Amino acid sequence: MTNPLLPNFKNVTDEATSLALFDQIKPEHVAPAINALLADAQKALDTVTADGFPANWLEISKVLDVATEKLGRAWGAVSHLNSVADNPELRAAYNESLPVITEFYTALGADEQLYAKYKAIDTKTLNAEQLQAHKYAVRNFVLSGAELQGDAKERFAEIQARQAELSQKFSENALDATEAFVYYANLDELDGVPEDVLHTAKAAAAKEGKDKQYKLTLKMPCYLPVMQFATSSALREVLYKANSTKASDQATFPTAEEAKKFDNSANIVEILALRHEEAVLLGFNNYAEASIATKMANSPTEVITFLRDLGQRARSFAEKDLADMRTFAEEHLNLTNPQPWDWPYIGEKLKEARYSFSELEVKQYFTAPKVLAGLFKIVETLFDVSIREDKAPVWNDSVKFYRIERASKLVGQFYLDPNARTGKRGGAWMDDVRARWLRPDTGVLQTPVAHLVCNFADGVDGKPALLTHDDVTTLFHECGHGLQHMLTTVNERDVSGISGVEWDAVELPSQFMENFCWEWDVLKHMTAHVDTGESLPQVLFDKMTAAKNFQSGLQTLRQIEFSLFDMLLHTEKKPDFMALQAQVRKEVALLQPPAYSRTAHTFSHIFAGGYAAGYYSYKWAEVLSADAYAAFEEARLTGDVDGTQTGRKYREAILESGGSRSAMDSFKAFRGREPLLDALLRHQGMA
Repeated sequence: MTNPLLPNFKNVTDEATSLALFDQIKPEHVAPAINALLADAQKALDTVTADGFPANWLEISKVLDVATEKLGRAWGAVSHLNSVADNPELRAAYNESLPVITEFYTALGADEQLYAKYKAIDTKTLNAEQLQAHKYAVRNFVLSGAELQGDAKERFAEIQARQAELSQKFSENALDATEAFVYYANLDELDGVPEDVLHTAKAAAAKEGKDKQYKLTLKMPCYLPVMQFATSSALREVLYKANSTKASDQATFPTAEEAKKFDNSANIVEILALRHEEAVLLGFNNYAEASIATKMANSPTEVITFLRDLGQRARSFAEKDLADMRTFAEEHLNLTNPQPWDWPYIGEKLKEARYSFSELEVKQYFTAPKVLAGLFKIVETLFDVSIREDKAPVWNDSVKFYRIERASKLVGQFYLDPNARTGKRGGAWMDDVRARWLRPDTGVLQTPVAHLVCNFADGVDGKPALLTHDDVTTLFHECGHGLQHMLTTVNERDVSGISGVEWDAVELPSQFMENFCWEWDVLKHMTAHVDTGESLPQVLFDKMTAAKNFQSGLQTLRQIEFSLFDMLLHTEKKPDFMALQAQVRKEVALLQPPAYSRTAHTFSHIFAGGYAAGYYSYKWAEVLSADAYAAFEEARLTGDVDGTQTGRKYREAILESGGSRSAMDSFKAFRGREPLLDALLRHQGMA
């Protein structure tokens, strides 16, 4: 049989538009395909590093980049399925190939002969995009250990292999621990829980023969509404404790003994030790310095100073947020000593009382199809494109595929996977499938493709899925990432789209898009009540707007807590991560969790998601995105009411340029100056 991981690259006539055969890929296809593509890639590497092969950018790319891109696209498909359709067989196949993939890419990045070949390229022969890609390539060789020798080089490779293994295990433990927990509740425990959540929980329990009970899990579409709306503090405590101890030594579900197999404690310690050792091998004092080498920030100290400064600015607002909740809890909820599992409930009730609306009321207007249509409308209006549904092989029936066009010409394509389900890791993300690239082998312009992934609740009783306003914001956020990847006009693969963009600037386009979720002219086109079809009333929107910055001080401190913990964690040689977390919480947080809390054990962003010593990027880039959006606010005062003129300037300066120049240069091309903190503080009500 033909291996479905191979036809995309070997048996199609138009490689530029080929797509992964997700509906045909099975675990038994993984190893044969990866091994075959690895052999091709190794052969390509041997060819370009041979003495007689010219030190020429295009010639190297034509042989090596073409081969490694084929490998990368196949492995990317496997990795994606591992994230969204996990099962024991696929996991085993993924883990079988992970070591050989890691070994190849580690060797590739540290290959002395290839490094020498790149250094020998005459940079005067390169265009501006190639010159930037070449600069990054040389830098990345150094950071990948190409200048190491002997035992140091061998140890560096061992570290990469072990880190890949540990990160995968961390991710698996977080997913497995989340899916292992279940609580079967009786109806009398569920007062206040939204009807759609009850319906889903009852149906899930019925499938297991528990017709009179309700199956509660730690998946966000279930967990968060229970924490916000369930009147039973005892029920909230059960879920809170399970969620805050999962994948740790404090977990007790299904039993304390069984929970141990998901414990990430040892993985965290070893990951941190390996990162420090890697950084020292490369000549840095710590891993934070190594991480900052590819970012906008100049040093860990600059980041730490930025975080602490922002924390001080937010603290008085957070203190007022907390004082308001304490007073409300005592006067209206008879809670004189609120516990950690009570705060989400208190916050929701206070917001309802203060602003006279409930998130449950708002949710009825945000039906998934209408929200998606509204998102597409704003993208089409601002960025002069059209979006339409298309066909492609997918991994689940709920996944949709779309194409983006300008003047009837294909610009990019994307998969949208919106719903939570078993075997799909939590959170939301954008992944690139392939990059825009003027292919050196065929001369064909390859268009970019992206994955947009969320974890929303399904619809019930044949009705469309309902999204919270936070869900809507998440969808816009991931779309922003996708737009940077897909609307690029850069033809050099390694600096097109998101490639080459400094990590602490990569959240700019995503957070920028979130702002439109607070625009009346946008929301009125993307809402329709699930029962009546009526648009969101402006009076309700006005209440939402009034509540926009509700508890923004506490939310800011929470993000700073995570960011500061991450950065300090990677500046120490042998950190006691639990003690450090307690220290950071004492410095930053106003609400202290119980001693059993183990949030680090599922902090996948930094232990399995590429944000190590980089979680601060969310707040760093928020300064950029708020200032960028302020340009649209200013433009309305000068006649650009629908934002199309400013949108075009933003598209050309930020989205189209990708990584072909520094993020600061792109920002200044749009705003005419460096970013200011003022807009962020104003947008969050902390001016």
